[in-house]
Amino acid sequence: MDLFLVALSLVALGGLGSLIPRRARPWEFAVGSGLMILGCAVGLVPAIQVLCGSPAASLQLPWGVPGGEMKLAIDPLSALFLLLHFIVSGAAVTFGIPYFERYAKEYSLKYAQFFLSALIISLALLFTAQNAILFLVSWEMMSLSVFFLVIFEDRNEKVQKAGILNLIMTHTATLCLFAAFLLLGRAAGSFSFSEMTGNAALVYVGAPIFLLSLTGFGIKAGFMPLHIWLQEAHPAAPSPVSALMSGVVIKSGIYGLVRVISFFPSFPAWWGVVLVMIGTTSGILGVVWALAQHDFKRLLAYHSIENIGIIALGLGFGCLGLSLHHPVVAVLGLAGGLWHVLNHGLFKSLLFLGAGSVFQATGSREMDQMGGLWKRMPWTGLCVLIGSVAICGLPPLNGFVSEWLIYNASFNLGLRYGSFYFLLGVPVLALIGALAAACFTKAFGVQFLGNPRSQAAAEARESGPLMLVPMGLLAGCCAWIGLF
Repeated sequence: MDLFLVALSLVALGGLGSLIPRRARPWEFAVGSGLMILGCAVGLVPAIQVLCGSPAASLQLPWGVPGGEMKLAIDPLSALFLLLHFIVSGAAVTFGIPYFERYAKEYSLKYAQFFLSALIISLALLFTAQNAILFLVSWEMMSLSVFFLVIFEDRNEKVQKAGILNLIMTHTATLCLFAAFLLLGRAAGSFSFSEMTGNAALVYVGAPIFLLSLTGFGIKAGFMPLHIWLQEAHPAAPSPVSALMSGVVIKSGIYGLVRVISFFPSFPAWWGVVLVMIGTTSGILGVVWALAQHDFKRLLAYHSIENIGIIALGLGFGCLGLSLHHPVVAVLGLAGGLWHVLNHGLFKSLLFLGAGSVFQATGSREMDQMGGLWKRMPWTGLCVLIGSVAICGLPPLNGFVSEWLIYNASFNLGLRYGSFYFLLGVPVLALIGALAAACFTKAFGVQFLGNPRSQAAAEARESGPLMLVPMGLLAGCCAWIGLF
C-alpha cells in the first residue's frame, strides 16, 4: 500500500501544477504529465504483486464521515482492474503530451491536466475502496472528472450536448447506487464491504439490490438500453480521454457489479440469465449500429457497447455456473468475462489512440475522407491493424483468448442443461465476431488502403514518438497475451 500511495501522490503532484493561476507553458504541461506517467508506472507494481500471489494489501486512515471508513485494499479483483487502469492511463497521458498541443492557443491545457489527474486518482480509489460511502465519493469524483474532460472543447454545441447527456445519465446511475448501497448497508448493519461479504441477511433483499445495481452500474458500463450517453461522449472527447473512458471508465461499471454480486453467499439463476440476455442484446445491436457509422470514433464507441455485451455474457455464464453448482462453467464464464475486461481495455484504447493519431494528421474523423494512409502513416496503420484483428476475436491476439473461454462456458452449460444455454452463447458470439470482422475490414481498408480521397489524407504525416510509443506498448500487450 505504500507504493500505491506513492503512485497516487505522484499523479496528484502532476495535476497540482495546473492550479498555478497563469497560462501553462508547454514544458510545464510535459513535466506534469511525466509525473503522472511515473505515478502510473509505480502503481502497476502492487497490482502485479497481488496478481502474482502476494497477500491482499490494505490500509485504513482516519475519516470523520458518519458511516464512512477510509479503508483501502488491493485484493485480486481490485488488482486486475488497477493493472488495466494504470497501463491505459499511462499510455493515454503519454499520447496526450503532443496531442493537446494543437489546443494550446485556444483552450487551457491546465484544465485538461487537472481533470486527467483527478480521474486517474478517483478510479484508483474506486477500485480499492472497502466502504460504500468512500466508493460513492470516488464514483462522484470520477463522474465529474469525466464530464469536464468530455466538454474540453466547450465552444462546440455538440460537445456541450454530449456533456450534459453524460452528466444526466451518470447522476441517474448514482441515484440507483445510493439506493442499492442503502439496502446493502441496512441488511448488513454496516457500510463496510467486509461486513457485507457473505452476509446471509443480504439474500432476503437480493432482487432489488441486484436490479438497482444492474441499472446504476449498467448505465456506466453501457448496457443496452442504458447506453445512450456513450456514443455521444466518445466523439466529443479528445482521443486520449476517449481511450481512458472506453478502456477503464466504463469498466468501473463492470467492477461495481461484480463486487456487489460477490457480497452474496448465494443468488438465483435468473441473475445469470438476465446478464446473458443483456449481453446478447448489447453485443449484437452494438456491432450492427457500428457497421452504419462513418465517424471512426463513433464506430469505436458502438464497439465498446458490443464488447461490454461480450463481458456481460461471460459474467452471466459465470453466475449461472455458480447458481447451478457447475464449477467448470463458473470458472470459464467468470475468467472469460474478467479476462475480456483486460483485453478490451487494451485493444480499444489502442484503437482510440490510433483514431487520435489519424485525426492529428488529417484533422478529420470521417473515414470516407481518408484512404492511402498506410503509405504515409505505416506505424499508426500497423497498430490500428493489430487492434482491429484483436477486437474481432481472431487468433493469435488477445481478444480470441477471452472469447474462447466464454465459448467453452456456453458449450459446457449446453451439454449439461440443454441447447437453450448453448444457443444463448455460441451462435451469438459467432455472429458478433463475423459482423465485427466485416466492420473493421471496412474501417481499416477505407482509411489505410487505396488512394487518398482528400487533400488532408494526401498530405498526412506519421505521428511522433510520444504518440507511437504508447500505441506500440498497447499493441505489444495485445500480441503478448494472445501468444503466451
